[in-house]
Amino acid sequence: MNPAIIHEWLVTLAGAESVLQSIHKLYPGTIYTLFHDPEGVKGSPWENPDIRTSILQRLPLAAKHHRAFLPLFPMAIEQFDLRQHDLIISSSYAVAKGVLTSSDQLHICYCHSPMRYIWDLTFEYLEASGITHGLKSFLVRSVFHYIRMWDAVSAIRVNEFVANSYYIANRIQKCYNRTATVIYPPVDVERFSISPTHGNYFITISRLVPYKRVDLIIEAFNHLKLPLLIVGDGPSRKKLEKIAMKNITFLGHLPPDRMDEHLSKARAFIFSAEEDFGIVNVEAQACGIPVIAYGRGGALETVEQDISGIFFYKQDAQSIITAVNQFLAKEHTFDPHLIRENAKRFPRSRFEYEFKKFVDEAWEQFPYKNKGNELPYNGLHGVRK
Repeated sequence: MNPAIIHEWLVTLAGAESVLQSIHKLYPGTIYTLFHDPEGVKGSPWENPDIRTSILQRLPLAAKHHRAFLPLFPMAIEQFDLRQHDLIISSSYAVAKGVLTSSDQLHICYCHSPMRYIWDLTFEYLEASGITHGLKSFLVRSVFHYIRMWDAVSAIRVNEFVANSYYIANRIQKCYNRTATVIYPPVDVERFSISPTHGNYFITISRLVPYKRVDLIIEAFNHLKLPLLIVGDGPSRKKLEKIAMKNITFLGHLPPDRMDEHLSKARAFIFSAEEDFGIVNVEAQACGIPVIAYGRGGALETVEQDISGIFFYKQDAQSIITAVNQFLAKEHTFDPHLIRENAKRFPRSRFEYEFKKFVDEAWEQFPYKNKGNELPYNGLHGVRK
């Protein structure tokens, strides 16, 4: 197939990079990415493979401040010359799906999410950034308008969409008017185990960016006076540290073994974002730890109410306080083994089997795989007749 894999950027390790790991294992080939920071992905498979970067890589401080170049992303992703590849797999949550391909190349997009900040979360992003009025707000809105149009148009370049949850499949239908097959992302469930001992603290693990709404968790635990560990780093850290009381501890970015240890010994995992899937939710459950989660998005597909966790349905601090108090009243009813069983629905082996089956079937039905077959392509969903 001579595959090419398109990934937005390789500057840190998160859920999308875990998916990329399995895709590259199944279809080893050249990886194309806008930015690559070997130091940021040190110790991962992405230090040394055949990785080709965009023209943006050469800009000053590009890897460390890549989001500042958002207006240039569409142009940069279109500069990759993929003519030598027959199969294109994009792992996309921003612009990766927008690469230029020809009619005799099969392009499958594993979509983590349509761009949140230009679709669903535009107004939340503007409010969190303090740019709801004035010239700066006008310029940002203009950039978003341009990228929104490009994003919608570039969706037609994809032959088949795969979504990481039914929540995202619905968003793909809304934003791009395209049908997507749902294949849940891989979780290394076997990496985690139930700890025989527990601490007295709650925990959240997150990139510290506005849409994750860690500020609401902090506000709630300021009121509850219960110990809370915050694992993760990001541009909002200093702002969040200023509003946190002494019962809240910031641990920053941790290596996997230390993060797993803290997670496995927590009383419960707190999650306040409207997430696409939420791999860390499943990781907490793999430790037998209950999840207290905002009841929207992918959490509704991974957490079982009163079996593996508790939902709150309003994204504010008071709702988190109420949910934590509900948890405290029934904490003894949660069975760690049942919680872990729920997490076992999402192993890496399941993702790799389902994704390979999907791609191979799409390839077998693709008429141009032998270069020159002019039969019409109906696609797995029969979209084109």
